[in-house]
Amino acid sequence: MMKFNVGALVGGTLLLIAIIIVISCIKIVHQAQALVVERLGAYQATWSVGIHFKIPIIERVARRIDLKEQVVDFAPQPVITKDNVTMQIDTVVFYQITDPKLFCYGVANPIIAIENLTATTLRNIIGDMELDQTLTSRETINTRMRSELDVATDPWGIKVNRVELKNIIPPAAIRDAMEKQMKAERERREAILRAEGEKKSTVLVAEGNKQSVILEAEAEKQAAILRAEAQKEKMIREAEGEAEAILKVQQANADGIRFLKDAGADQAVLTMKSLEAFEKAADGKATKIIIPSKIQEVAGLVQSVAEIAKSADQKPNT
Repeated sequence: MMKFNVGALVGGTLLLIAIIIVISCIKIVHQAQALVVERLGAYQATWSVGIHFKIPIIERVARRIDLKEQVVDFAPQPVITKDNVTMQIDTVVFYQITDPKLFCYGVANPIIAIENLTATTLRNIIGDMELDQTLTSRETINTRMRSELDVATDPWGIKVNRVELKNIIPPAAIRDAMEKQMKAERERREAILRAEGEKKSTVLVAEGNKQSVILEAEAEKQAAILRAEAQKEKMIREAEGEAEAILKVQQANADGIRFLKDAGADQAVLTMKSLEAFEKAADGKATKIIIPSKIQEVAGLVQSVAEIAKSADQKPNT
C-alpha cells in the first residue's frame, strides 16, 4: 500500500512538472512587442505578435523588446560655446527600436550609449556656435542632433525620431547681463513706440488743422460766391427796374405827343411840350442845357408874345 502511494505521488509530481514545463514553453507575444529567442546560447529567432512554442531547456527567451516609441530625458550636460561660455543643456530623445536582434546584441547598454552619444554630439554642435546663436537656434540644433544620432544608432537597431533641447541654462552672470540687456531693449522699444505715437499724434493734429483751414477757406469761398451772385442778381433786378421805368416814361411821352398830334396841336404847343420834356430831363440837377436852334427861336417867339400880352393887359389900367 505504501509503495503504491509513493509511486502514485511520484507519478503525479512528474506529470505536474511536465505540465508546468509545457505551459512554460507556450509564449504569447503581445502587440508592439517582440521576443528574442536563443537556442543553446545562440540567437535563434525573433518572435512577433501571436502564440509561439519553444523547446524546453534548449531554447530560451533572451529578451522581451518593447517596440513602441520611447522617451528618455537626460540630465543637463555642461557644454562650452565658441566664445568660451559654459552652459548647462538637458536634452529629450524620442527613439524607437526597429531591429530587436541588433538592439540585444549591438550594444551592451543602449540607453547609456545614447546618453553619451547625445552629450558628445551636443558638445560638438555647440562648440561651433556662439552664445547668442545657441540661444536662437534651437530648431537647427535639434535637427542636426537628430540626424547625427539617427545615423550613429542605426547599427544598434534604434531609430531616433526627435531630439529636443529642454533647457538651456547659461551662467548666472550671463543671465544677469541678458536680463539687463532685455530690460534696456524693452525700454528702447517703449521709447520708440512712445516717440512714434507722439509723431503720429502730431501729424494727425496737423492734418486736422489743415483740413479745418481748407474747409474754412472753402466755406468763405462759397460765401463770397453766394454774395457775389446775390449782388449780381440785385444789380440785374435794379437795372431791369430802371430800364422798365425809363421805358414807361418814354412810352408815356410818346403817347402824349401822339395824343397832341392827333388832337391837331400846332408847332408852338409841340415846342412847349419839348421844353417840358427837357425840364424833366434836367430834373434840377443839370446847370446847363443845350437846346437846338429851332427850339430857341420858338422859345424867343413865345417870350415876345408873352410880353405883348402883358403890355396889353397893363394899358387899360393906366
